[in-house]
Amino acid sequence: MKTPINDVGSFIREQREKHAISLRRLAEQAGISNPYLSQIERGLRRPSADILKAIARALSIRAETLYERAGLLDGLPRVGVLEAIEADPRLTKTQKQALTEIYSSFVEGKEEAT
Repeated sequence: MKTPINDVGSFIREQREKHAISLRRLAEQAGISNPYLSQIERGLRRPSADILKAIARALSIRAETLYERAGLLDGLPRVGVLEAIEADPRLTKTQKQALTEIYSSFVEGKEEAT
């Protein structure tokens, strides 16, 4: 079982590799040392929220994504995709219905494929 520290570290590594960024470059962009980033990725160090925010910024992802992986957002209510679509005031009723149908078809299709 992955602990939050290991989970956030492996997720950071996956994102770094996905974006084709070297460890050295990501550390530089986040303003941390190479060894410290390496330790985070290997699950040896627990980064602070500020460090996670800097890493998220350097990877162009939401800091909340890393906070959740690190276990910093446990216990907070999570909004599902359908709830987020329904709550978005920028969408018309027709757009909400279309997005809901598309999302549902993807989710149902995935369950059938497994």
